[in-house]
Formats: sequence, structure tokens, C-alpha cells
Amino acid sequence: MRSLYDVPAPAKLNLFLHITGRRPDGYHLIESVFMLTDWQDRLHFDLRADGAITREDLSGMRLPDDDLIVRAARALQAATGCSAGAHIGIDKSIPAQAGMGGGSSDAATTLLALNRLWQLDLPRPALEAIGLRLGADVPFFLRGRNAWVEGIGDRITPLEQALPRQRFVVVKPDAGLETKLIFSSPDLKRDSERATISLFAAKHFDFGHNDLQPVAQTLCPDVKKAINLLEAHGLQGRMTGSGSAVFAPMKQTVEMTDAPSEWLVRVCENLEVHPLHGWARD
Repeated sequence: MRSLYDVPAPAKLNLFLHITGRRPDGYHLIESVFMLTDWQDRLHFDLRADGAITREDLSGMRLPDDDLIVRAARALQAATGCSAGAHIGIDKSIPAQAGMGGGSSDAATTLLALNRLWQLDLPRPALEAIGLRLGADVPFFLRGRNAWVEGIGDRITPLEQALPRQRFVVVKPDAGLETKLIFSSPDLKRDSERATISLFAAKHFDFGHNDLQPVAQTLCPDVKKAINLLEAHGLQGRMTGSGSAVFAPMKQTVEMTDAPSEWLVRVCENLEVHPLHGWARD
């Protein structure tokens, strides 16, 4: 079949992640800056007239049958009563359980692409409402700009000033991490002081820390080993999101030939806007 759309789904890095409290219902309150990168999956969309949603793995990175891509497509059908379907090919590059938002980004790209392919013309807020039911990070990718994120991840404020152009090295150990295990730990720090966008703007990539990292290092010792690997090359690393990937800004190319062979090491750059930012009207 001919791909009608061949589109990207970029990863994100959490430049910091503070836990500032916990609601009575158990949800944690966060502060973070989500930053888009040029590390991306690619999704291919073909129109189906029979209403079926089918998916093909193009990279050999096996995905569950009912992943966020399929769920996003079906949620859009259900919300609009659309009778069209799609065949979706996924060339997966962003690793799972890395804290880089790969699944959420794939879901957002699916909503944006099918909104066009099916000629639904839903505005961005309507897509965000659908996306939020799929995952807390999906609305960020639909907004398509680097952002200050608060609350339970639902308060998204685009950064008014562009982040400086920067290269980052990302190290992803073979082992992954389950977010729920970190957030359920009694050792998780939940009382970081509130920060402000102005404080972040004064330091950018040197600001803050990741409150999830100490617990993550206990659950997955490879996270600490990855941090140590970055430090051995003169880089100050931290974990992104709920891990297990760690990252560090880099001013010059660093060859990490000493990383374990099963680990993934990649250099990426930050993006100012999502490549599909103009695909939905506000």
C-alpha cells in the first residue's frame, strides 16, 4: 500500500523533574520542562475504507497489539463516529521505558495524522481531550512546543523564549523502568520547593534535578552506571522522566566506546517546535 502520510513522532527529554506534593487521590504534583528532540519514530498512514485499524511493525521492535497507536486511532473513531480506517506502519526508534515519551508521542502523531487523513478537522483542544485519556504526556506533544509542565502533567505553559540550540548525548541501558514502581515507593521525595519559569530561564540546562532518579537507581542499578559513564567522560548527566535513559548536554562530540554493547547511545538536538505543529488548528 502507498503511504499517504510518512510523519515523525519526536521524543522528549525532561530537563528537570520535581515532585512538589501529592493530591488526596494519590496523583503526584510535578514541575518539569519538557523539551522536544530530533530523535524520532516515523509513522506511515494509509487510508482504509473498511473502518479497520491495522498496524505493522517496520523496525523489528515488537509492540503490543493494543498499543497507544492503535488505541489513539480507535479513540478518534469513537469520538467522531468516523467510518474510515487506517493501516499504520511504525518504524520504532525511541526505546520503551526510557522516560522519553515515545508511546505518547506516537499517539499524538496518530491523532494529528488521522485527523487530516480522515478529513475530520478537529481543533487542537478536541484532540487534546482525546489524548489526555490515553496518557498524561499526549497533550504536550499535541501542543507541539517546549513547555513548563505543572500539576499532574495537565498544566502546560509553552516557553516564551526559545531554548538555546544544544546537542545532548542520551544513554539508554538495556533494562527499562516501570513508572508506577517509582511513584509508589515510600522513599520517593515528594516535597521539592516550587520553582518558577524565570528561575529556569536563568540556568536552562543546569537547572534543577530529577526527584525520581534516586529511587530509579535503586530499582535499576544500570541508571547509576549510565550516570557514572557520562561522568567518566566529563559530562553531568541526569535521568529523563521516569527513566531509564539518562542524558547530558555536550559541547563537543564524545565517543562512548566503553558503553556496554547492549546499551543504546545516541546524540540528538533539541527542537523549537514539533514537526507537525501546524497540523491542527487552535
